Amino acid sequence: MLWAELACAWGAELPGSLYDDLLAGPCRAEAAELPGLPAHHVPGLAADADPQVRATACTRWEDLPSPVRERLLADTDATVRTAALLAHHTGVPMPREVFAALPGPRRALEQCGFTPELEAELVRDGDLEERRALAANPRLGPHGVAVLAEDPAGDIRSLVALRSDLSEEQRAAVHYEFAPSARSRPLRWIHDLHGDAGAMRRLALSSHPLIRRGVARARHLPADVVERLARDEDRTVRLFLAESCEDAPAELLLEVWRWWDGGFSHPDRPRGHPNFPRTGLLRHADDPSGRMRRLVLDDPESTPDDVARLVRDPEAEVRRRAAEDLRLAPADAVRLLNDPAVEVRNAAIRNPQLPARVLADLLHDRDTASTAITNPAIPVPVLRRILAAAATAVAAQRSDSGSAARAVPAQP
Repeated sequence: MLWAELACAWGAELPGSLYDDLLAGPCRAEAAELPGLPAHHVPGLAADADPQVRATACTRWEDLPSPVRERLLADTDATVRTAALLAHHTGVPMPREVFAALPGPRRALEQCGFTPELEAELVRDGDLEERRALAANPRLGPHGVAVLAEDPAGDIRSLVALRSDLSEEQRAAVHYEFAPSARSRPLRWIHDLHGDAGAMRRLALSSHPLIRRGVARARHLPADVVERLARDEDRTVRLFLAESCEDAPAELLLEVWRWWDGGFSHPDRPRGHPNFPRTGLLRHADDPSGRMRRLVLDDPESTPDDVARLVRDPEAEVRRRAAEDLRLAPADAVRLLNDPAVEVRNAAIRNPQLPARVLADLLHDRDTASTAITNPAIPVPVLRRILAAAATAVAAQRSDSGSAARAVPAQP
């Protein structure tokens, strides 16, 4: 079930038979919450004996026929009735008396539609938390949006500025707060428009950097949009374009490489991007930036002499790149074992050009054995002997531990 949740979080499509198996297993309640659950399963969930499962079925209100909806609205469990009521009022405006009777207002403020009178009251007289929840509610009416766009709280105005129902003129008129260095999360509504070239052209012109960042996350974009975003004043827009867009130009990728060499979600970008330049990199041999000098060895015209020169580079990241190169001279590999930077030493230990005698010594050293064992030059028979010896040692250790435990007298 955990693997299924992770797969869905990363956008993977699960086979229908897997949903069948999960719903039939002990994690039925959790499986019912999977976003890709096929619609034909939902009516069955609405009749489940577990109230948690029935409440989850209410989140798929559009997949339930009217008789099933009526049954959920009259369910014997209060949690299920509340979930059904909230789902019902995503399509039917909620009146004041229903809102007042809710056990808690938060979810209604985030997802429900309201009668004009109640909406006007909430956006005008609601407290800070209530107005903040309303600001992101996709069913808030034009009047409520206009009121919150002028809210005295900056974070509320900032939420309004990211709504999908604003025109770009309306968005530009909102005095929102924006910190360029703050982490930005993907906006789902922009993601859903990634395949719409017209929408991407329109949103790429947005005055809001977070909107343009959302556009830059698209896998493919029209050429004119790519050209515009590659020149964007917001550095993160250019970064997202280099990471996510298969159409990012070589010049942009090289520019981003100067200050970014891969993050958690895209560890191989921009250097691993298919448009990243592979030739003409020797011109960076004397670049003041070590990151650019690293690229020299990626050029197909580079030579072992270039490797030997970068082994003596003043910056550790450049020496590490040289230590990883398969053209590294054995003598230089040995030399780098004494490098002051641990990442350079480890790269040299893993290089198959390391002399066998030296590698054997590293395998017998407790401090270097765990890195040395990953060197691809170690013959398979040697690896098998090491594994067999390790298994024998572990078995002996367990035997000694068991004997010691039996020797301890029982406490009275």
